[in-house]
Amino acid sequence: MTTTIAFLLVPQFSMMAFSAAIEPLRSANRVSERKLFEWKLVSVDGKDVGASNGIGIAVHHSLYQLKRTDMLVVCAGLEPLQFASSRGVHHHLRRLARHGATVGAISSGSFMLADAGLLSGRRCTVHWEYEELFRSRYPALKVSRDLYVVDRDVFTCSGGTAALDMMLHFVSEASTPDIALAVAEQFIHPRIRREEDHQRLQMHARYGIDSPKLVEIIRVMEGAVENPLDIKRISDRVGISARQVERLFREQVGTSPKAFYLKLRLARARTLLRQTIDPILAVAVECGFGSTSHFCHAYKRVFGLAPTDERRVPPASMDRVAR
Repeated sequence: MTTTIAFLLVPQFSMMAFSAAIEPLRSANRVSERKLFEWKLVSVDGKDVGASNGIGIAVHHSLYQLKRTDMLVVCAGLEPLQFASSRGVHHHLRRLARHGATVGAISSGSFMLADAGLLSGRRCTVHWEYEELFRSRYPALKVSRDLYVVDRDVFTCSGGTAALDMMLHFVSEASTPDIALAVAEQFIHPRIRREEDHQRLQMHARYGIDSPKLVEIIRVMEGAVENPLDIKRISDRVGISARQVERLFREQVGTSPKAFYLKLRLARARTLLRQTIDPILAVAVECGFGSTSHFCHAYKRVFGLAPTDERRVPPASMDRVAR
């Protein structure tokens, strides 16, 4: 039996995630010597779609012309809210689900499923870069940090190479685990990651540190962005002296804890500026700054442009992370 899959390509979708999702299907057909999957590409309006890397992809037809499919995968990336108020798109996603399609999303495609009401009462995930915006926009949803989540007839994937692991899961279901392993070997993917594996590198690998206490300190900082703690309070929480905190940062990070903490808060602010339309003051307050002037001065010093100018940067040039 052949499973039909429609990929809904959203402008500025991630080519990495899309390729990681569709290539295992081709390989599964080849390895199994059977037509396990067939697929088609659709867009909202039936026109070619540009990926976040600037490459245009031709599609077969529009979402509205798609009558039936076994599975629909929303492939998105930058600009997660571009179809937030598109009732027509949401209606057709619900229509396909009602007619028996398994509906899913990759990277920021989870926003479209949430806006369509398809994630209510289900666990879901989204790319870590969009997690904060996603949680604030849909506070009632059960959001995890898993690589991907399959909850009954709806699935979500964090994006990037996680799409490969998720599709290997579906290959295994449609054929056998041995076929999925053979496909993984074709892509020199030595370990098929599980659904609940982490999206991001462990903190010690992310920052190149080997001190458990320093990892604990950074976790405290990440959990106190809106109301920053002074170094003395942080040191008290982790059970070492403020002088030891200073030494750990100097030796393993190459900067002071104060400077590191400031950059961490500004990085959060940058994400909010790019993904929301919240006023500058609201972003400043949410990232622990008492005034817009202090925030703007610190932001420009670290990133080289003012917060207002950050929002004028074209989306394609803001793609710092492969999703």
